[in-house]
Amino acid sequence: MTESVLDYMTRLGRAAREASRVIARATTAQKNRALDAAADALDVARAELTAANEKDLAAGCANGLEASLLERLALTPARIDDMIEGLRQVAKLPDPIGEIRDMRYMPSGIQVGKMRVPLGVIGIIYESRPNVTIDAASLCLKSGNATILRGGSEAIHSNQAIAACIQRGLAAADLPAAVVQVVETTDRAAVGALISMPEFVDVIVPRGGKSLIERISRDAKVPVIKHLDGICHVYIDIAADLDKAIRIADNAKTQRYAPCNTMETLLVHAVIAKRVLPPLAAIYREKGVEMRGCARTRELLGDALDATEEDWRTEYTAPILSIRVVDGLSEAIEHINHYGSHHTDAIVTENFTDARRFLTEVDSASVMVNASTRFADGFEYGLGAEVGISTDKLHARGPVGLEGLTSEKYVVYGDGHVRT
Repeated sequence: MTESVLDYMTRLGRAAREASRVIARATTAQKNRALDAAADALDVARAELTAANEKDLAAGCANGLEASLLERLALTPARIDDMIEGLRQVAKLPDPIGEIRDMRYMPSGIQVGKMRVPLGVIGIIYESRPNVTIDAASLCLKSGNATILRGGSEAIHSNQAIAACIQRGLAAADLPAAVVQVVETTDRAAVGALISMPEFVDVIVPRGGKSLIERISRDAKVPVIKHLDGICHVYIDIAADLDKAIRIADNAKTQRYAPCNTMETLLVHAVIAKRVLPPLAAIYREKGVEMRGCARTRELLGDALDATEEDWRTEYTAPILSIRVVDGLSEAIEHINHYGSHHTDAIVTENFTDARRFLTEVDSASVMVNASTRFADGFEYGLGAEVGISTDKLHARGPVGLEGLTSEKYVVYGDGHVRT
């Protein structure tokens, strides 16, 4: 009899729960050995990874996959290098599990502190990017969690090839294969099953389009760590160094168009708009970026289209940029907090007071001074990698690395103490 999707996912969930207890007590050396062995396996399997990825890319082209999704799907030699480096970086990171902090004596004589512990089983649902398989697996493994990875059907061959390398790493460290499981069915019912198993899954992390994340947030029966949009801003202040401003605003938009930390709206102080927008616009034109602007922007840039209300709240993931001229820092902060997605926003300024006010008042997971929004990811933050970026305010916020995949429990030491 053929196994149903629900039965299959239940089997994965049960195996993950059992494996979570093994990985939770694994030593740091054992976890690092698995990570390094998986990195070695990836290096050896470059040809197999490329061949599997080419199957996915060919199928994506045949199915009319958007250019931005094809770009995310591609496993270039550089991305394979990044996956290998990511594994080795995570292996070098301090192990948070078992760390006890804030031990203190209470008036009763007991000692009370907090110990960092794994979350348990983490389900990760993602689209297009096969490198997420490595990022998620490595961070979950190092933080003592078992994980069930459900990648998109468009990356099925790539994900299976990567999973084979991870399994070699686990075997080399004598860890159970169920510590990292990649869902092998492309049936969408697998997602519904994964987000509805609180007895087996402790947390869900979705990475993908807004519709996917909205659906999971609505239907999940377990907690979700997520962000819906990446509507990121750069504000060029009246006190900006214009060379820095042009360099940052160019990089934040054009270094890559698809990532969630790419700038989608540029805000410029009215006093310096005439000096900064024309040279920036020349760069954007040369790179094929379509500009949509407010009335004052269009006066300065004759070829800018009229920005609608919807443009200010749109994540393009494409060579399109909204531009607004504002009268000052207050208006910039108000615009960001009203239209932004609480992901990543940056100010370019040499004024310390303006910088501090921006850092304090902009309500986003990452807030930057004189730096491109493209730095907002786990690798650049020294986390080794990330399973995603959270714009929620409970548990984890910003790039979610090792610490974001753990919790804390109270630990108490006594010596025969009883409460009176």
